[in-house]
Amino acid sequence: MLKIVKKIQFKSNENKMRTVANTNKAIEIFNSNKSQNLRYLLEQRFSWMNKFINREDVGIEFGSGAGFAKHFIKNNNFKMSDLSDDNHLDYKGVDAQSTNFSDNTFNYIIASNMIHHIPYPIKFFREMFRILKKDGKLIIFESYCSIIFQLVTIVMKHEGFDFTKNVWDEKIPKSDEKNAWAGNIAVPHLIFDDKSIFEKELGNLYSIDYEELTECLIFLNSGGVTSKTFHIPLPIVLLKLINSVDKFLVKFFPNIFGMGRRIVLRKKN
Repeated sequence: MLKIVKKIQFKSNENKMRTVANTNKAIEIFNSNKSQNLRYLLEQRFSWMNKFINREDVGIEFGSGAGFAKHFIKNNNFKMSDLSDDNHLDYKGVDAQSTNFSDNTFNYIIASNMIHHIPYPIKFFREMFRILKKDGKLIIFESYCSIIFQLVTIVMKHEGFDFTKNVWDEKIPKSDEKNAWAGNIAVPHLIFDDKSIFEKELGNLYSIDYEELTECLIFLNSGGVTSKTFHIPLPIVLLKLINSVDKFLVKFFPNIFGMGRRIVLRKKN
């Protein structure tokens, strides 16, 4: 992974994004349909997951935030949870590092842009293993901290990244334990980039069934998912064209342009 710097962090009052962590405002904007940009981005982020989900499967999303996955996951047994107590959630006040669900409960679990917010990722992976059924799938969408993403993070002063952290350590947090919206977008790299380390630390729990890098410009011009920023509203035909450009850029220059990572882990038994 190419790095501008190994570590950069910001204070919350430096953040240039708007309505940070305001899920109700994010839902209001999404439902208003003022711009197709965000809806198209979210469709790309979630629709691919349906290939790994059967109609009768029982599933849950942890760290649901504004709950946008509900609009795109085609499964009647899909529930949403979060550490917050928002009304749109099926389960409130759920810490994904230590849930109260029984062993072997779910066929699939969705984690979308939430692992880089978790103070102790190794606890999360162990907990997901515990509550997944045999051959259950942990379906993940996460940030990919490319050069472009690092530059955007530095300009917007949003979240930050720290490549010096030991993600496998259970004593030192990777993000602020007192702020659920604090994030370290380097965390997914530290977990998934070196497959030999992943195999050593988590290979006894999971196999990697699928992995793909994705998105750049469609994210940059989305206006933001929960936290908001400027964007130019575009028709679907142009969004699809931009997505095609993204696929080319990410395929051939991932460390420069890639901003998203799709990955599916299967529980070993």
